[in-house]
Amino acid sequence: MYQIGDYVVKINNGICKVEDIMHLDMPSVDKNRLYYLLIPQDENRTKFYVPTDRESTDIRKVMSEEEAWYIIRKIPQIEEAWITDEKQREQKYKEAIRSGEPEALVSIIKNMYMRRQRRDAQGKKSTSTDERYFKLAEDYLYSELAFALGKRKEEMQQLIVDSVNGKNE
Repeated sequence: MYQIGDYVVKINNGICKVEDIMHLDMPSVDKNRLYYLLIPQDENRTKFYVPTDRESTDIRKVMSEEEAWYIIRKIPQIEEAWITDEKQREQKYKEAIRSGEPEALVSIIKNMYMRRQRRDAQGKKSTSTDERYFKLAEDYLYSELAFALGKRKEEMQQLIVDSVNGKNE
């Protein structure tokens, strides 16, 4: 169980702070069930109520600094999620985004980057599906890495490139 003040990743909503653990006084809600009150890091007007007994599927602890560096160092070994069928590829993108797992996000980011390179070489634009999921995957991954490392999200792409090229840590 998380504690008040902990930071968690709410899948598909980003990093949130556990502001309270409470019972909800609302119609048609089990008054005996405990809920986390989550406030997104970037948006303090939004609130999420997540049952404490569903934490394994909806939220997870934010990665530590050590875990962030582990993911960054592991990027060269993470295989790209190469799928030629458009529908299957979009499904794989959706699954990775829904999971919020850093390695799955890296896999689809690498896939989309390679697809973009190939399409550019052929004089074609990236597909709107690739671009949409690329932005989502980057946003989720970079936000969590930045939080864990105490950096700004905008610094993450260069930090990752430098790390992969052996220029830092």
